[in-house]
Amino acid sequence: MLLDNFVKDSFNSFEEFAQKFKINVPTDFNFAFDVVDAIADKTPEKKALVWCNDMGAEALFTFGDIKKYSNQAAIFFKSLGIKKGDPVMLILKRRYEFWFACIALNKIGAVCIPATHLLTTKDIIYRNNAAGIKMIVAVNEPLVIQHINEAQAQSTTLKHKACLGEAGAGWLNFNKEIEKAAGTFSRPQGKEATRNEDMFLLYFTSGTTGMPKMVSHNQSYPLGHILTAKYWQNVENNGLHLTVADTGWAKAAWGKIYGQWICGAAVFVYDYDKFIPKNMLEVITKYKLTSFCAPPTIFRYLIKEDLAKYDFSHLHYCAVAGEPLNPEVYSQFLKMTGIKLMEGYGQTETVVQVATWIWVTPKPGSMGKPAPNWDIDIVDDAGKPCEPGEEGQIVIRTSQGKPVGMFDGYFRDQALTEKVWHDNLYYTGDMAYKDEDGYYWFVGRADDVIKSSGYRIGPFEVESALLEHPAVMECAITAVPDEERGQIVKATVVLTKNYQASDHLAKELQEHVKKVTAPYKYPRIIEFVTELPKTISGKIRRIQIRETDKDKIHTDYTE
Repeated sequence: MLLDNFVKDSFNSFEEFAQKFKINVPTDFNFAFDVVDAIADKTPEKKALVWCNDMGAEALFTFGDIKKYSNQAAIFFKSLGIKKGDPVMLILKRRYEFWFACIALNKIGAVCIPATHLLTTKDIIYRNNAAGIKMIVAVNEPLVIQHINEAQAQSTTLKHKACLGEAGAGWLNFNKEIEKAAGTFSRPQGKEATRNEDMFLLYFTSGTTGMPKMVSHNQSYPLGHILTAKYWQNVENNGLHLTVADTGWAKAAWGKIYGQWICGAAVFVYDYDKFIPKNMLEVITKYKLTSFCAPPTIFRYLIKEDLAKYDFSHLHYCAVAGEPLNPEVYSQFLKMTGIKLMEGYGQTETVVQVATWIWVTPKPGSMGKPAPNWDIDIVDDAGKPCEPGEEGQIVIRTSQGKPVGMFDGYFRDQALTEKVWHDNLYYTGDMAYKDEDGYYWFVGRADDVIKSSGYRIGPFEVESALLEHPAVMECAITAVPDEERGQIVKATVVLTKNYQASDHLAKELQEHVKKVTAPYKYPRIIEFVTELPKTISGKIRRIQIRETDKDKIHTDYTE
């Protein structure tokens, strides 16, 4: 198996894995040629991608197909003058053409910039100019086309636009153009060949504050996702894996292409516009998925369905990431399916850093244990390692070198890079603690931790307690200034469909939190809303709640 070229893939225990795991990075590694084409040349009929949409359409692509279409796309891009180092933005949702374009850009050595279809004109202008984007390939949807057209006049580097189908003047038809570009695409040599240190991917993070940062990954980045796919998601050679993510998010790199293909698994893509739990369950069982990864929110909805109606006999493994996992969701899913949810943690800047690895017994609510070859720790405000049970910030030590899969820095922003990564320490901005067994427990973003009457209160623990109550669908915990206590805890709550907001329900939720957590952590203020403010990647914008609260008068339900 190709995986054997990069790692020893068989370990008998977590301890052996932690001590002996190492990724062998070849000189001048190029994922497109050294993985995709290598598999295609040896086993061209091996299944690579299975795609379906919510309208009933289906498609299957082998590695031979991926090689063919990526070659044609590379010829097309090169005919337009796209060359090594040129930034190209892909706004392709879950369309299978994303994989053709992404691999093609890697063959040329161009920089792939995945992006979401939710970007506005202002967002696109910012990205075009910040990264010097030369070309955009997009889905053919009216709003997407409109926003790109509106952005073009203020985007000085944008030269070419292509979409899936016909979109009027100024647009190339991507599908027709790659059909015309039949032929082989030879691996570039000399100065045009990619080196390991060359930029490979550029992600704009949708931060909860400020403008998005540009996270730069080099050519070796895909190899870091061997950890993600093999030892956390537990994908199988010739298996079929689904990670729920739009291609515009870094989670797609985690679960929809790199590690999965290196491990020999086929990627399953479910292309839908609206998440309907029943439809997701039908897809999982119809296509006999072997492994599945999704955010906790997805599982929160799935356990509301009658799971006994579905055949999960082919589903061997489930992983969860993107936000902290509520223990109640873990317990309910295990009870209904017999499958444990294996939690993982990482960032756009990294591959999986901490996880419930395949040998590790999960502790519901814990992220698991640090990845091998990643010198991860939790430190206090002075940079001193924290004792078990002591909260601090998760850091990555890089004095012995940067681990495979970690970013190179923030593109064109050395000051920001040095702010979070200095003295051989990268500060993740995430607060956690570890227990006596070495498991890590997420507390919250450093900016979100609440200090009330001398206590430090992590939002996640209170949110997790609230989510155990059947009335709560979603919630966000934030701080409200208080003259007496410094800050008090506020809960902004979205209710499930069978409950209505009331003072009585607010007090019931408070009592519930007091019983589940320490009494001092209960939310003294509860506000019921129909939806929470979120970033375009779906993260709750607690800062927006805090800013809005400055002008509000709240009801304190404390007796």
